[in-house]
Amino acid sequence: MNFWRAILRVMMRRNMGQGNTDEIAANGGEQGAESRRGGNAFTAITSGDARRVEMVHGSVRAANISVFGFALRGIDAVPCEIEVDVSGQGLPRTTLTGLPDASVREAVERVQTAVAHTGFAWPGGRVAINLAPADLRKEGPAFDVPMALSVLIASGALKRKKGARGLALGDMNSGASKGASGDASQGISGFANTSAHASGFGRLLAAGELALDGRIRPIRGAICMAILAKELGFDAVLLPTENAAEASAVAGIRILAASSLAHAVAILSGAQDAPALQEKISVARDIPTIDFSRVRGQEAAKRALCVAAAGGHNVLLIGPAGSGKTLMARALPGILPPLDLASSMEVTRIHSCAGVLPPGEGLMRARPVRCPHHTASTAAMVGGGSHPRPGEVSLAHEGVLFLDEVAEFPRSVLEALREPLEDGFVTVSRARGTARFPARALLIAAMNPTARGDMGQGSRRAVEQYLSRLSGPVIDRIDLHVEVRAVSFAALSGTRAATSTAELLEKVLVARARAVNRQGETPNARLVGIALDRVAVLDDESRSIVQQAMTELGLSARAYDKIRRVARTIADLDGAELIRAQDIAEAVQYRILDRFRPNSEPLMAGMGI
Repeated sequence: MNFWRAILRVMMRRNMGQGNTDEIAANGGEQGAESRRGGNAFTAITSGDARRVEMVHGSVRAANISVFGFALRGIDAVPCEIEVDVSGQGLPRTTLTGLPDASVREAVERVQTAVAHTGFAWPGGRVAINLAPADLRKEGPAFDVPMALSVLIASGALKRKKGARGLALGDMNSGASKGASGDASQGISGFANTSAHASGFGRLLAAGELALDGRIRPIRGAICMAILAKELGFDAVLLPTENAAEASAVAGIRILAASSLAHAVAILSGAQDAPALQEKISVARDIPTIDFSRVRGQEAAKRALCVAAAGGHNVLLIGPAGSGKTLMARALPGILPPLDLASSMEVTRIHSCAGVLPPGEGLMRARPVRCPHHTASTAAMVGGGSHPRPGEVSLAHEGVLFLDEVAEFPRSVLEALREPLEDGFVTVSRARGTARFPARALLIAAMNPTARGDMGQGSRRAVEQYLSRLSGPVIDRIDLHVEVRAVSFAALSGTRAATSTAELLEKVLVARARAVNRQGETPNARLVGIALDRVAVLDDESRSIVQQAMTELGLSARAYDKIRRVARTIADLDGAELIRAQDIAEAVQYRILDRFRPNSEPLMAGMGI
């Protein structure tokens, strides 16, 4: 008890002494002024537009330093200021504040051990680390590196050497000294804080996970971090070597790639130059491309898939088992147009935030292909979790989402796809916040007509029951319903060459170029309102066909617009400027499930049942 009373008296005397201390500011160049009361002293040093305030306790110097990190909200990066106060007084203790999760709280042990293995001593006394803003949940190990750098700079272990090799960060973007978090030289806590800029390191945005031996492991969202740095005018971004390729896709920001904490210290101090970076382009790895020439006897289905690729339309393939549905769906990515730069950046951001971008890979140029199993949950399909992550439909953004055996998926999962298929994005709302993920994927679904997989005699009721697993609103959102018939022996054993991927791709590229010249980068499947009315003008004969289809088949207004969009794509494939009656007739033929709903006879007759 006496021991704790003695400690309390010492702490009270120290606090009273600090409370009676005055700060005297110095102006012009680097000048100091001291005012001593109660044995303590403050030293204020002013240098240009950056001020560093230090408190002297005898021979111990205390300083406040901050380096910037980032947190992810959806696929957007949010700046976080890592403030460190090294007082040099009291019992050795490191405290972490700022709403950290378990992985961030554990970072203190990782950072201390990594700093020790790098050859630096952890500051004695009290060390306070604050992650601002305090109302934003901090999660993940990406804060390890900025925390370590802040401590090293605050303790004086990391300094910019005079006459160091390379370009000093403080010399870069000297006019960009303000960001979303206010003046970087003052930080969030006012004049008592200073950023790394005051120590000669410029406005630095850093991230990385530390291993116990000081190695820096890759993180999620590196490209989002680089975009944030460019938007807020940071001088440079320091991140793991494995993430440098994707971050280098963002032009106009300097990327510093470090493999270890010692390497990062060497780069920032000027003892070593940052390695030169070269953008790497990744390739699609999910599904190997299959040539359409392997598919025999399904020329009508190939025509429908060509329409889907040219206009970006969703497709449902219906046919007996073994008719080639899965093979054609896997071959479809080979006839899709290449991604443009903006789409590549967005796709890379999604995959980086989800943590599925392989380390060391750069900008994704190939369209992603996702093939979730039919046991996937709703959260896995559309995204979710306590800390929202993108789902399969977002990971397939600007690519292909293939749902094989779609009727076997849980009803709740298919219904959750309504909004993404219609709006092109997913909004995940949780008590802690809301995240929005892009989800403009081309849906390819395949199913058998019955649970048995065949269409034998007497299976009328089985077909009706199995197709009823797809609700009307889901069917409405699929542009093309394509019947895939069983392949005959003559077609399989024939010597006639089947249509190849190269031939279909050529048609798709010509049709897509025609659409781009007419309406810009928006594909036909996404035309709405006035834009659709302008490019999908119907003559009297075409209007008569659509009117008859809507009356006899009970088509919805959504189906009416989809027929016009599909007809516009068919006209582009045939090189026609205007939509013709034959284009409308072909588009109506792709609505076989609409024909099934009011009256099953036409569908049964078409299937030979």
